Amino acid sequence: MIQETKIGNYRWFICFMLFAATTINYLDRQILGLLKPGLEKTFSWTETDYSHIVMAFTATYALGQLLYGKVIDKIGTKLGYTISITVWSIAAMLHAAVRTTFGFGAMRALLGMGESGNYPAGVKTVAEWFPKKERALAVGIFDSGSNIGACVAPILVPWILSVYGWQMAFIITGALGFVWLAAWISFYEIPVKQKKLKPAELAYINSDEDALTEDNDTSTVTWKKLLGLKQTWAFIAGKFFTDPIWYFFLFWLPSYFATHFHLDLKKPSLPLVIVYTGTMIGSIGGGYLSSWLIKKGWPVYKARKAALMVAAICVIPVMATRYTTNMWFVIALISLSVAANQAWSANIFTIVSDMFPKKAVSSVVGLGGMAGAIGGVFFPMFIGFILDFYKGTGNIVAGYNIIFIVCGCSFLVAWLVIHLLAPKMEKVKL
Repeated sequence: MIQETKIGNYRWFICFMLFAATTINYLDRQILGLLKPGLEKTFSWTETDYSHIVMAFTATYALGQLLYGKVIDKIGTKLGYTISITVWSIAAMLHAAVRTTFGFGAMRALLGMGESGNYPAGVKTVAEWFPKKERALAVGIFDSGSNIGACVAPILVPWILSVYGWQMAFIITGALGFVWLAAWISFYEIPVKQKKLKPAELAYINSDEDALTEDNDTSTVTWKKLLGLKQTWAFIAGKFFTDPIWYFFLFWLPSYFATHFHLDLKKPSLPLVIVYTGTMIGSIGGGYLSSWLIKKGWPVYKARKAALMVAAICVIPVMATRYTTNMWFVIALISLSVAANQAWSANIFTIVSDMFPKKAVSSVVGLGGMAGAIGGVFFPMFIGFILDFYKGTGNIVAGYNIIFIVCGCSFLVAWLVIHLLAPKMEKVKL
């Protein structure tokens, strides 16, 4: 604490800004899943219709990550984040104006395009503001905003729905982005331009051996060169096999609890709050674990891979949901799984800044994010087909059981691919 006071802690204020943006990002994203039971009656959606709406989001989210990653590496994090949150906040509010399935799909597509800039900008900001030994924790903290958003939504949205109607749920939450944007424009600059940053803290931020060299490197990096590297494909695989699982937890869990346990989503939902609180613990805990191992003297790559392995193992028990009808036991299993999912997320993002120079971080995050979102396009197709099939047999829970089996295996597959492609996560020289 004494050392922290001498160094300064403005970098943690920046981390809080990223946390707040991610909270709003996921609050806007989560609303549709909570309103699904009511909207599918109002607009006569089938599970396949809903899966198409989700796919519209994930498809543009995939494309947007690829584009934003490259753009943010060129224009910088301040302007990149400004564009991103402006687009997604407008899209979130416009949901209130549509009345057709196609209209919701179009607005979800625009929302996906805007929200896709959050992680390329956020991870690059962490790489700019934190030394390697603090990056996983910083990513875990800002990524935990996704969990806070998911926790707040089951409380806030039913209240807005009951008092003002579903349209205002979109308008009120969408408007929060513009509040954040005003603060971002006022307080953010990169470290070398930030006048509020103490010299000691700037020196600490640049304490890694390659930090100053990276900051002075203005050469450009092409997608072709990045795609020729095993390290890039390790990150791509890690995202492709695991991001779709998070989309499932985000978009279908409310419907799962409503169907299986008759949870009334028009009221504040304690089970969902508990589940998504677990994700917050996972984000921060997963980031802290690898940072703690590094401080204990572990090589960076071993610390990251150990944290990823622990996370992958902790997802497996979700497959046991099929063997119980006790809602609270199911909540415990899913809470552990989503916590592990977010612990994985905190470390998978951080390995990019471990393996790549700062000038390429957003581009690589964009490539991996696109791969994860592509997986997020195909997985909803599978989910919609499975759930509609088993709904026709009168046993939709059996469909969810199959999906949970896929969820339980995916992270171990991803870890093995990462290990094979980048066993020591060597630093790339571009």
